[in-house]
Amino acid sequence: MTEQPSPIRVWYRPMRSRDREEHHRVATPLELLFDLCFVVAVGQAAAALHHALAEGHAAHGVTSFAMVFFAIWWGWLNFSWFASAFDTDDVPYRLATLVQIAGGLTIAAGVSSAFEGDFRLIVAGYVLMRLAMVTQWLRAARSEPECRPAALRYAAGIVVVQVLWIARLWVPGTAGAVAFVVLVVAELAVPVWAESSRGTTWHPHHIAERYGLFTLIVLGETILSATNAIKEGTIEPGHTGALISLAAAALVLVFSMWWLYFDRPGHARLVRRPTMFTSMSWGYGHYFIFAAAAAVGAGLEVAVAYDTGTLHLGGVASALPTTIPVAVFLLSVWLLHIGPTNECRPIAIGFPVTAVLVLAASFTPAPIHVAAGLTAALVVLTVVASHGSRSPV
Repeated sequence: MTEQPSPIRVWYRPMRSRDREEHHRVATPLELLFDLCFVVAVGQAAAALHHALAEGHAAHGVTSFAMVFFAIWWGWLNFSWFASAFDTDDVPYRLATLVQIAGGLTIAAGVSSAFEGDFRLIVAGYVLMRLAMVTQWLRAARSEPECRPAALRYAAGIVVVQVLWIARLWVPGTAGAVAFVVLVVAELAVPVWAESSRGTTWHPHHIAERYGLFTLIVLGETILSATNAIKEGTIEPGHTGALISLAAAALVLVFSMWWLYFDRPGHARLVRRPTMFTSMSWGYGHYFIFAAAAAVGAGLEVAVAYDTGTLHLGGVASALPTTIPVAVFLLSVWLLHIGPTNECRPIAIGFPVTAVLVLAASFTPAPIHVAAGLTAALVVLTVVASHGSRSPV
């Protein structure tokens, strides 16, 4: 039997489409490294949001966080879907991924200045990431005739939008904010336009795994906040009991969020209804899941500051930074994984009802604890309601 060359010794391969039905299609070590580098950007965005909320600048903080997180999420999303369809793991592919990682780290370095209104560094990192994707799409267009129309549309659309992102840096005030929204719509429209010619062969199970891994990354921000609560308890003797209790509630909260997201196979909808609308709505809708999960960590940091008496906000104002993103997370998981018309009515109804109750928990004396209890109760409901009725996927 002839020995097959290892991927490292093959320096170049034609960039052919991967088989959509390929068995055992899992995340590669390079994809995991890519995710690891994006942890830095997510952490910087969550930390900047926490500082803005703690200083009472909620509207500015949330707006800046949403803008910064779009750059992080969109760069990650485009890499992941492209890799699902065309990953060759040869030397040029790895080097292009290295450039994208450099762009992601540049975005992380520019988060603080972006919250102060200076987006130059973030745009530099973002454009670097996106132009690296152009080289990948041009390789795909050259090697894969069937996907050439879509690949060329991707490349052309990305280049045009990046030029506009750079031009936006000189657009001030309200006009700049409007331009940002217009360019976000343009970015979202490029895949819709490109895939309408001939869809790329992304792998449903692989995409679901990639999204699950990024969900774990953003949930990690919440775990970090729970850890900070315990650390603060060791240096704030007068608040030790309250902070340890808060840490326990935060741990229950993040575990419940993890359970609810992964309770249903993420690829199920992509396999059952593999239309462009299904894949786009599922892929784009995860922005709210990812951003909400990362924001929960920032909210818990605010709750820690409130319990230690270092925050000049009221109880409700210090609770909302946690309860609002938890509610958004629950509603987003409900829409993308469960569905309002789910055959199991207790589960279909339980998610939106719990989201409303979590928001109402903001007005209770112990909002984080109540929110944690409500999400844990929803976990119990899903386990009991689906017992014996779930078929393996």
